[in-house]
Amino acid sequence: MTNNKILQDKLAYDETFSCVQCGYCLPACPTYLAFGKESHSPRGRIQLVKLAAEGKIGFEDLGDSIDCCLGCRACETICPTNVEYGKILDSAIDVLGAFRKSQQSISEKVVRNIVFKKVLPNKKILKIVGTGLRLYQRTKADKVIRKSGVIKQVSPSLATMEQITPRIYKPESRENFQVNSKLKTKTKVAFFTGCIMDTFFARVNDLSMKLLEKAGCEVVLQKEQTCCGALHQHSAEKETAIELAKKNIEVFEQLDCDYIVNAIGGCGAALVEYDHLFEKSDPWFERAKQFSLKNKDISYILSRMELPITKPLHMRVTYQPSCHLTNVQKIVNEPLELIRKIPGIEFTPMKNQDLCCGSAGIYNIVHHEESMMILDMKMKTVKDVKPHLIITTNPGCHLQMILGVKREGLESTVTVKHLVEVLAEACEVS
Repeated sequence: MTNNKILQDKLAYDETFSCVQCGYCLPACPTYLAFGKESHSPRGRIQLVKLAAEGKIGFEDLGDSIDCCLGCRACETICPTNVEYGKILDSAIDVLGAFRKSQQSISEKVVRNIVFKKVLPNKKILKIVGTGLRLYQRTKADKVIRKSGVIKQVSPSLATMEQITPRIYKPESRENFQVNSKLKTKTKVAFFTGCIMDTFFARVNDLSMKLLEKAGCEVVLQKEQTCCGALHQHSAEKETAIELAKKNIEVFEQLDCDYIVNAIGGCGAALVEYDHLFEKSDPWFERAKQFSLKNKDISYILSRMELPITKPLHMRVTYQPSCHLTNVQKIVNEPLELIRKIPGIEFTPMKNQDLCCGSAGIYNIVHHEESMMILDMKMKTVKDVKPHLIITTNPGCHLQMILGVKREGLESTVTVKHLVEVLAEACEVS
């Protein structure tokens, strides 16, 4: 069997036949709306995957179309025939990754190995990164570097994203959450911190655990947890993603908890689909399935608990949903219910609020111009609302909306906060 035939067989060919090419997905697809090309629509990509599986086009012909997909999966939500677009997309990413592996430069291989295998799964290294970033900000070195233009010379897109780096907080002591009590008197939740989240948004994680306690949960923290593997999956590093999944399944199985909770839309989407990484005949499949069923976004838990909201917040608010929270985790109403519980808030939804903001992991770095086109579409709807505050539920969306506010010159009138930060303020939790 030739290498091409082996790769063709790895494409989710059977799933492509569920697509009847009706076009219902077109108005929901941000890349189709932004670029106006059929090859950048869900049905266009599905057709290309089908043709590649049949050997009628080469794998290289998939590249531009698949690379430019945000993976927001809005097409799945709106599809009348329930096409498994995520499965088709993941198979195409894996096949393209395998096809391109021999073409990778030595430097690319080294960078991939360092980032995906050494940095993201390693809490000690991430702790050092966090400490370095705090010093970078505290000593005002960030302002000096920006003024010098050094980063822009290396990567204009990276320079743009560096300008909106949030203030890096040192995680608070979490010793109180690291005791796995056998006494089960109330809802017991294990908290998933994530890797990038706990480096850039440690404060949101800290506030999340405090809010869960305020709501009456017993919160435990599994110190041996690791990266969810979402960025690995999206970057054709499936083998490493599987290793990380197995690690997380093993360590969380040790806890006697009702739920595994996170405050990260993108990570949560990876966690609830861990079973998709394994064949049904694999012994890990059922373990992954049970793990996935326990994973819930924090908004799901808090909306079902009694939060002690005591402080009114008088402001006009809009909400930017995380695509992976909405389309993969199917968490739609819970964040809105929580927002509406806060007295004083004037909530105004954006038109087409479910349209992706263009962040999509590292899409806004590796496909910066395309990402900015999509962000500009989103910001038009934001400006119509004239909010004082944009609420997010995912770190990528959070940074992207801060960038959108900056691009539109709205920094003096509009702020961006994670839902957890807003709820913490309303509950007077700090």
